[in-house]
Amino acid sequence: MKHIGILAHSFEGATLCFHEMCAEGVRQLGPHLHPEITLTCTAMAHSLDAWERSDHAELRAMFRIDAEKLAAAGADFFVCPDNSAHIALESPGEPFPIPALHIAEVVAGQAEQEGRRKVGILGTNWTMTGPVYPGALGRRGIAWAVPGAADRKIVHDIIMDELCLGTFSDESRAAYVAIIAKLAAEGCDCVALVCTEIPLLITSDASPLPILDSTRLLARAAVDVAVGYRPLPEWRGGAVA
Repeated sequence: MKHIGILAHSFEGATLCFHEMCAEGVRQLGPHLHPEITLTCTAMAHSLDAWERSDHAELRAMFRIDAEKLAAAGADFFVCPDNSAHIALESPGEPFPIPALHIAEVVAGQAEQEGRRKVGILGTNWTMTGPVYPGALGRRGIAWAVPGAADRKIVHDIIMDELCLGTFSDESRAAYVAIIAKLAAEGCDCVALVCTEIPLLITSDASPLPILDSTRLLARAAVDVAVGYRPLPEWRGGAVA
């Protein structure tokens, strides 16, 4: 089996991704068995200033250091269970030392497989207004929508001030449900939970729309790669063809 590397950026999402990888391993391989997994997690506080400055080159350089740690540990490929981070990972620069499984390509591929026509996008403001998901969905001919500015601020602030710090409240869940209902009214036929912490707050039972859970989809795809059901990824950062 291939050795999976996890390049963590926000710890709650990365923890969920790790747990789902292990659980998927058990589902596919049997009790107590899963691929080898190595996780590295530089505290997100060190990168927040670069995020505020939209300094994607600096962010990419930070992520490269962690990718080198994973390569040195023997990982064959890595995943980054942080959707916003893919804005920096897609920016120009030296190729990463090992290939990566791209979270948005996994999510958009699932949307295509399900026959989705218009996907609502919920994530940080960087993700909701950034190029990653319009690119991944657009390459498959799938339309997309994001909440309005006021609702984007609500979604972003709950992520940064609550979810990334392990706080999950009924009040915030209700706010998200109301925003998802607006996306449904705009014609979305599913909602992509593309902050990896959102699935800890919003489940399929709570959502007015079917969900695309980026965290668990990425974890399951990584296990498929590790056991050979899916090819080893070739992407090493930069633009996605």
